[in-house]
Amino acid sequence: NPVDAVIHFAGLKAVGESQQIPLAYFDNNIAGSISLVQAMQRAGVFKLVFSSSATVYGEHNPSPYQEEMPIGMPNNNYGYTKLVVEQMLEKAAIADTRWSIALLRYFNPVGAHKSGQIGEDPQGIPNNLMPYVTQVAVGRRDKLAIFGQDYPTSDGTCERDFIHVVDLAKAHVLAIQNRLEQQGCRAWNIGTGQPISVLAIKNTFEAVNQVQIPFEFAPRRMGDLASFYADSQRAYQELGWKAELSLQDMLADSWNWQKQNPEGYQ
Repeated sequence: NPVDAVIHFAGLKAVGESQQIPLAYFDNNIAGSISLVQAMQRAGVFKLVFSSSATVYGEHNPSPYQEEMPIGMPNNNYGYTKLVVEQMLEKAAIADTRWSIALLRYFNPVGAHKSGQIGEDPQGIPNNLMPYVTQVAVGRRDKLAIFGQDYPTSDGTCERDFIHVVDLAKAHVLAIQNRLEQQGCRAWNIGTGQPISVLAIKNTFEAVNQVQIPFEFAPRRMGDLASFYADSQRAYQELGWKAELSLQDMLADSWNWQKQNPEGYQ
């Protein structure tokens, strides 16, 4: 069957790591995206959904982030790569009107498929919060490190807009359907609009799953913002999308996957 559209998920994605090895991020995320778009052009495929990030908004914008806000000042190299690719795709769509591109600005995807068969299995030490929590819970790691306890938030730890990965997947289906009918380049925030602190994630995970998570506070991690969350009204109005699964669903599904796969995929 012919290819109608491409969903571009590929890339390096750890904020802290991007500060340490920026050239690897520029090569993989920016140069890799250019190679993909050129290959699509050669194949005559002009429908694209790009996995972008809320980090493109930078630290100068107040939450909730809205798509109309100015972007262009990410405070880490990962966010910079997403910004550059977004701008590249916007310019490509202006130059060639055959392009129809969706920019999905993810907030913080967590969770797993309810079956427990599909989940997050990072290689090495997890850079994201949820797999770190579940690996501590299953006994693969001794304790959770919470980076920073002096942020200007409700409990001093970072706040993020956590979204269930199944809700996120549904947004991609709707975005593809939209792009099959529309031209140009359009951005949508994909989040719940609810900021939740890292410490609250730990505490709620313990309550939902009846398991203890030993933890310690660690110094702030370079490149982390104190708090941000989404305004996803545009996605609701234009795609018919909104987050449906709760924080409790995210935490229960993450733990269900890790229990069934204590050592990850084998």
